[in-house]
Amino acid sequence: MIEQEQNETKSTTEVPGKTAGEEIVEVIEEEIIEEVTEPAVLQDKVIHINRVAKVVKGGRKFHFTALVAMGDGQGRVGLGYGKAGDVLSAIKKGQEHARKNLVIIPIEKGTIPHSIKMKYGAATIWLKPASEGTGVIAGGPMRSLLEVAGIQNILAKNISRTNTKINVARATFEALKELRTLKEVAARRTATHES
Repeated sequence: MIEQEQNETKSTTEVPGKTAGEEIVEVIEEEIIEEVTEPAVLQDKVIHINRVAKVVKGGRKFHFTALVAMGDGQGRVGLGYGKAGDVLSAIKKGQEHARKNLVIIPIEKGTIPHSIKMKYGAATIWLKPASEGTGVIAGGPMRSLLEVAGIQNILAKNISRTNTKINVARATFEALKELRTLKEVAARRTATHES
């Protein structure tokens, strides 16, 4: 009777020609392939839309510009700027530009690895890591970029007098591109000491 139970359990778990370990490996491989082949869903936020008027002989001719932030919420973020004759085309161009400029930023425990100060044009911004539960403390264009990047806890401040959204957004994007993890900094320092 005990032998029959053992034979029954063997027959239910084993597939002819394959062991249980091989089956598990195949299932894991299939899951990894699905994760790799499925593209990450990109979110986008329109930061600013501007109407530009050109005065010509017959009157005014209007064009639109759109500043768009795009990211997957897991460390990939991009910033795009589009110009067109109508709003929808400008947003679409901004999205395409942001998709082309996607960069990967390091996120540690929902925040950035270190504080950073960045200047772009007249805008100067300051980003500082925050403890868990703080949330995104930032305003305007900085907030949009940080949210689509997937940063959950951060302190951000525009420390310049300008409120030009394009320059503030670009300063934030440049600051995010300059972020480095502790391992990257250590590797770079050892490489310079060796040479």
